Formats: sequence, structure tokens, C-alpha cells
Amino acid sequence: MTIKDEIKKIRDNVYEIPGSYNKMMRASGRLYIDDEILENLEDGAVKQIVNVACLPGVYKYSIGLPDIHFGYGFPIGGVAAFNKRNGVVSPGGVGFDINCGVRLIKSNLTQDDIKEHLDELVDALFKNIPSGVGSKGKVKLTNDDINNVLDYGAQWAVENGYGWAEDLEVLEENGRIEAADSSEVSNKAKKRGIPQLGSLGSGNHFLEIQVVDEIYDEDVASVYGLEKGMIVIMIHSGSRGCGHQICSDYLRLMDKAYKNYKIKIADRQLACAPIDSKEANSYLKAMYAAANYAWANRQMMTHWIRQSFEEVLNKSAKDMEMNIVYDVAHNIAKEETHTIDGREVDLVVHRKGATRAFGPGRAEIPLKYREVGQPVLIPGTMGTASYVLHGTQTAMDETFGSTAHGAGRVLSRSKAKKDYNPDDIVDNLESEGIKIKATSKNVIAEEAPGAYKDVDSVVKVSHDAGIAKLVAKVKPLAVTKG
Repeated sequence: MTIKDEIKKIRDNVYEIPGSYNKMMRASGRLYIDDEILENLEDGAVKQIVNVACLPGVYKYSIGLPDIHFGYGFPIGGVAAFNKRNGVVSPGGVGFDINCGVRLIKSNLTQDDIKEHLDELVDALFKNIPSGVGSKGKVKLTNDDINNVLDYGAQWAVENGYGWAEDLEVLEENGRIEAADSSEVSNKAKKRGIPQLGSLGSGNHFLEIQVVDEIYDEDVASVYGLEKGMIVIMIHSGSRGCGHQICSDYLRLMDKAYKNYKIKIADRQLACAPIDSKEANSYLKAMYAAANYAWANRQMMTHWIRQSFEEVLNKSAKDMEMNIVYDVAHNIAKEETHTIDGREVDLVVHRKGATRAFGPGRAEIPLKYREVGQPVLIPGTMGTASYVLHGTQTAMDETFGSTAHGAGRVLSRSKAKKDYNPDDIVDNLESEGIKIKATSKNVIAEEAPGAYKDVDSVVKVSHDAGIAKLVAKVKPLAVTKG
């Protein structure tokens, strides 16, 4: 008998690992998956759901979303909320790429407007937005500058000429978590962050020119300003080496802390500290600073995307109505208040490979979207569709306002390089009318669509389970990767 044999079906697309499975469990496990995802689910990812359910103060459920797969400590595609009275904070519940997230920019352009210029646009984007492992941005920061980036995020970027003031209105947290504190960030993390600000990075990070291919909910799409045939641009990137270093620094601190506080954990990668401890407080302030860095990073790339379109199409970004639809983080821990079983509870919600999906009425949602719920951006893989959904009350009731974040890997990068020929991938993409530009052939092989789960299936489960509802489907026309 394997751990998967203990999983019980609650209703369509919702499964449970009972709290009785392991005597250390303080909550049940909840999985938002279908039968096919269950069949292919790694035992290790299920075990991680159980391990998280054993942590002190875990509230209600340890949650796995449709894109769940094995990660560091917590599964990727996992959510766990901890009661602020007796819970913990764990860097493994956020991951190394703090505030890896997605931004969607719309325009009034159509496919006909850009089809003769697509090669030029791809070249301009690739030239203007640095990408790749260890890639360096175009901006030279001082030590004071990096502190301001960490403390003020996208606000710093806009104040320094990167974008428009109204951009901030449609970013999660308005692009800045005020509780961030650059003094809690190590000099090593700052040194890694200084040269990389304004760069895309590598791996699954991408920049895509897309077209709105299908509208599922006309009313919500209208509120979001999306129309069929519209050209949009999607950015997927995070906090680069700065965030990675912050996670590494605090994992070392937490490895001592959990022992000092005599916290029993099922896996050393779940190293943690009580929410009210100095260690947890310092980590949260540093992690928020990394989140601010990521919002500034995507803001600067937005500025250069607009410049690239201006350069090629000889129109102003304002005339092309290149406005941000939304920007959402999917690796972050947030202090939030949720109504659970009729009462308000203060929690620290860890989302690792999970997108916030707040339903209608939440004050955190931009005013113009508040009646319909938060935009949810779920990117696909290279050459496949991506999706826009909206948050729901079901998500608020069941998943602490969370849903999936993407397709989720099924093959390691090394296995993908063995299994896929990059030239074949490029040929296949070109046969589908998709242009690609990447820093290396290895990256193309590592990011082969077959190395990931089917994003259509992931999104369908989210929609059918009610934890985010479909609004629009976007298809890639061109992609740049590091």
C-alpha cells in the first residue's frame, strides 16, 4: 500500500488525505486534482502535503493544487496557512524564487497590426530586456538604490521613470509591501541583486507576445479590458539572485531556530520558526523586500517592452493603450485575514507555486475589478496557451483564496535535455506560427512543452472545482527566453 492509497475522493476534483493518516498531522490534506492528475502524482509530493500538515499552527488544511509536484520542503503547487497565535513561518513554503510572478499587459493592437513586424519585435525585446543565467540588467545601482528598490518596489521604479503612475493601481500590493525592510537583507543578497535588476532570468521565465484567442466570460473580460483578437504581452519572472540568496540565508537561520524552539518537523527542509519570533519577523521583512525587488524588476521590463513596441511600430505606448491588466505573485507568504467557518482569523498564508485568487469584494483587489474578483494569470509552457481567470468565493472558503500557478513540471531539466531535441522544438513551434528566441539551445530543450503537465487540464480542474473561473485564453505568437 502506498500513500496515494490513503487519498479519499470528497467530490469531483477534490480529494482528501485524512488527518488520521499520520499521528503527527494537525490538519487534513486537501488535493484539487482530477483522476488523471492523481494517477500521475508523485508519492513524494503527497508526502510533502502530509509533512506540512504536521507543522505547528497549520490551519484547516495543507493544500495541493492541480499543478502540484515535488519541491523543496513544501510541494510546488502548495498552500498552507498558519494561525498567527501559535503557527510558524517556513522559507520552504515560499521557495527560492521569491515573488516569481506573472504580469499581463494589453494593447489596442491586433494580429494584423504586428504580423509584418513580429521578427523585429522579438529582436527588439531580446535586445532591450536582458535574459539568461546570471544575466545583468542595464541599470547601474548604488548601495542606496538597492535599499530603496527593496523597500519601495515598483513604486521606486515608477518614480525613477520606469512606467506610469497608474501602473501601480493594478499590481498585487500596488507593487510594494510596506513591511519590507532592506536592513534584514544580507550584503551578499544585495550584491547579487544590484547587477540583475531589470533582467528576465532563465529557466521557465519568459516574455511572450500573445493574442487573446478565446473569451469564456464576456462580462468579466469586459471589466478586465480584454477582447478577442487583442495583442497582449505576458512577463513571467521573479526576484533573481537576490531572492535566491535571501531564501538561502534564512534557511540557515531557520535550521538553527526550529531546534532552539524545539519544534518537531517531519523534514529538515521544513525548517521554521514561530510567527512571533525574531527569526520569523526578520525573514518576513527580508522576504517582502525580495518581493518588492521582483515587482520593481517586472516594472522595469514593462517600461522596456513599451519602448520596444514604440521603436518597431513607430507609435507611442499610450496611443497603443499598453496598459497593465494585472500582476500577481505565486511564491510568497502573506499576512491575511480570512473568514473561516463564520469567523475571522489572522493567518500567514504560504503560497508556493500558487496564485492568489481572491473573490469579489476583497479590499485588496483593485477597485475597478472588485465586483468580479481578482484577475488570476496562469501561464502555460513554451508554445502552449496561457489563461486569465478570476478569483471566487469558493477559493476564499476552501483554499485561502488560492489556485494553481501554471502547468507544473513532470520532467527534470536534465531529463528534458536528454529527451528533446531543441531544433525539433523550434521547428514544431515555427510550424504552429510561433517565433522563439533564446540564449541557448539547452534552455529550449529544458523548457520543452512535454516537460510539463498539460496546462489546459490544470486550468480545467481549477475552473471545475470553482477555485478560479475561466475568463480568457491567450495563445503565443512569439517567445523570448533566457
